[in-house]
Amino acid sequence: MPRRRTPKKRTLSADPVYNSRLVHTIVNHLMKNGKKSLAYKIFYGAMKQIADTTQQDPVKIIEEAIRNATPLVEVKARRVGGSTYQVPLAVSSDRGTALAIRWILSSSKTRSGRNMVVKVTNEFLDASKNIGNAIRKRDEVHKMAEANKAFAKYRF
Repeated sequence: MPRRRTPKKRTLSADPVYNSRLVHTIVNHLMKNGKKSLAYKIFYGAMKQIADTTQQDPVKIIEEAIRNATPLVEVKARRVGGSTYQVPLAVSSDRGTALAIRWILSSSKTRSGRNMVVKVTNEFLDASKNIGNAIRKRDEVHKMAEANKAFAKYRF
């Protein structure tokens, strides 16, 4: 965390095929060890499978999946007088989108299946239908925030 000033936000360029910033962000999160071309190959394969199975625009389904997995509140640890409280806080839109992408991709990596294209496809389709591990993670976070609503007075 910088002490003096917050750094300005960097804007991503849109991806070349779908002309979407969200797709570019997902590819950046999917990328490992700087291999962006492999991440693009995996994600575009998943988009093609989504388009084949649903006969709809895959970008709309991806947006729906991200919207469904985005949390509204989260808990942060706050230390007050020697004890630590889990304080519920509202999530900004950028952070909510980043969390949703991270949860969907991590749950697709832990999913059983043959290759990464199939796993990413199935996880995005599940998230767009409000089922899957990413949705379960969002519900866990919401339950935790609901349980610790009494500590909302320690918000910072």
